[in-house]
Amino acid sequence: MHYDSLDAFLSSGRDLVAKGPIALLLAEDEVELDTSIRHHVDAGFRRIIVFANPELKTGVPVSDRIIRVDTDVLADGALCRIINPVIDLADGQWLYYCYNAEYLFYPFCEHRTVGEMITFNNEERRDTVLTYVIDLYAGDLWANPSAVSLDDAHLDKSGYYALARHKPGTQDPEERQLDFFGGLRWRFEEHVPLPRRRIDRVAVFKARKGVHLRPDHTFTDPEYNTYSCPWHNNLTAAICSFRTAKALKRNPGSTFDIETFQWYNSAPFEWHSQQLLDLGLMEPGQWF
Repeated sequence: MHYDSLDAFLSSGRDLVAKGPIALLLAEDEVELDTSIRHHVDAGFRRIIVFANPELKTGVPVSDRIIRVDTDVLADGALCRIINPVIDLADGQWLYYCYNAEYLFYPFCEHRTVGEMITFNNEERRDTVLTYVIDLYAGDLWANPSAVSLDDAHLDKSGYYALARHKPGTQDPEERQLDFFGGLRWRFEEHVPLPRRRIDRVAVFKARKGVHLRPDHTFTDPEYNTYSCPWHNNLTAAICSFRTAKALKRNPGSTFDIETFQWYNSAPFEWHSQQLLDLGLMEPGQWF
């Protein structure tokens, strides 16, 4: 199914978001767009809605399960302009959002569907799953100058940390909220604007009309931004992403300063949830 505008989708697509979980994929370019779509199809999302500029091509055909919506993903404020109306449209359903060249991993995802994870999260009385964006990058930038390679993907195995998140205009900490940092945005922070250095993203959540996403990837309801409930730790997930590496090598202001992303804490990415669990980059909570 193909819609020629966001407005056309919002006016007639209510039935398509009537039952989740639903993945919202924002395509900034064609880099690994097809693999991102297929990865999330395999994860068990009921539908994948791809928002993309009309000129972007994909080898994955539109269908009842894969919806194409033409819109300008790169326009200022596009994230909130696209996601928030869909939240209102899909009230009560579980949504997930990401960009192309990003891949969702959650505990035991090799043999459990995203629907099973969400069922467990509902039993925990949680309406969100906190995700950490884990930067991926090609190990050999001479062979892969775009910094994107599925076969030569690497990640940082350490160097992640959290700081207290303060209530606006005060030094009072927000309850059960932290700002998380690490990866390429920490190691090359001189090339990354301060508001974009965090790696936490509330990417899996139950849509609730009027609870909207903000440009910094937090929500207007403070409880949606918490890393756990008050009584115990909760499940978290990871979005393994080439997006930062791709941007650093595409940006003229940084590309010539970076000959390699490799350092002594680099490790080949194994494309398996157990590696992320072993490195402490996500946790199963009470899910076994």
